[in-house]
Amino acid sequence: METAGLASGFEVVCVFVNDELDRSVLELLYAAGVRFVALRCAGFNNVDIVAAAELGIKVARVPSYSPHAVAEHAVAMLLTLNRKTHRAYNRVREGNFELNGLMGFDLVGKTVGVFGSGQIGLVFCQIMKGFGCKVIICDPCPSEEASQYALVSREELFSQADIVSLHCPLLEETHHLYAKDAFALSKPGFTLINTGRGGLVNAKAAIDALKSGQLGYLGMDVYEEEKDYFFSDRSSGIIQDDVLMRLMTFPNVLITGHQGFFTKEALQGIVETTMENIAAYASRDKLVNEVK
Repeated sequence: METAGLASGFEVVCVFVNDELDRSVLELLYAAGVRFVALRCAGFNNVDIVAAAELGIKVARVPSYSPHAVAEHAVAMLLTLNRKTHRAYNRVREGNFELNGLMGFDLVGKTVGVFGSGQIGLVFCQIMKGFGCKVIICDPCPSEEASQYALVSREELFSQADIVSLHCPLLEETHHLYAKDAFALSKPGFTLINTGRGGLVNAKAAIDALKSGQLGYLGMDVYEEEKDYFFSDRSSGIIQDDVLMRLMTFPNVLITGHQGFFTKEALQGIVETTMENIAAYASRDKLVNEVK
């Protein structure tokens, strides 16, 4: 609401993942002359698509850039939490070479549950298969490539998976996919990695599951209220989000600031697709990446 007026006189705005385009913002943009929103991300939950359509504002996204970037970051978070390399790094720098508290577990033979069989989810599956894991997938509309893995229901994934990675979009039916009931159905001590969207996990329920030991490890590259903090330096101030601060007190929680996409190859892909979307709109060509 505070910055929409800056778009006055421009037909196109280019926005990122935490820019909020609800109905009121879209109405301001429309009044300013904006007719096209170019998203620099795959997710579009931050845009009121219904309101945009009613106003006649077209929206396009970047459905894929480098699926390897996010999938590999999810694996990095899993390995860090499991083998505690972040804690070992700090210990060794202080001359402490003890192994107490650093025990992990073998990945081989573990059951890995993946929500979402899009490009990112499938790359993650391939990597975990390479570790010797059993991979299961839950997706109401599985991709053709997903058929090489075991397709299971939501409840079956909850109960069978030792490790879960979330690679599905944030929709009404996936909002708080992991809440109190899901944690209760899950294997005691399981590992949860979320590089998708923060709203997929109920953070307060995750805290309760961590305290009880039902959730053994939690890796988060996204957070439901991240727009107030991520992509900015808050080190000199007081973070007012008590839930986020509580999560950061757990030794078995790893939080990164939505950096899963942040590789040279991914950024190049985002730029190219975004420019292609804008060029297609400008020339009135078919918008292959339009969100409807």
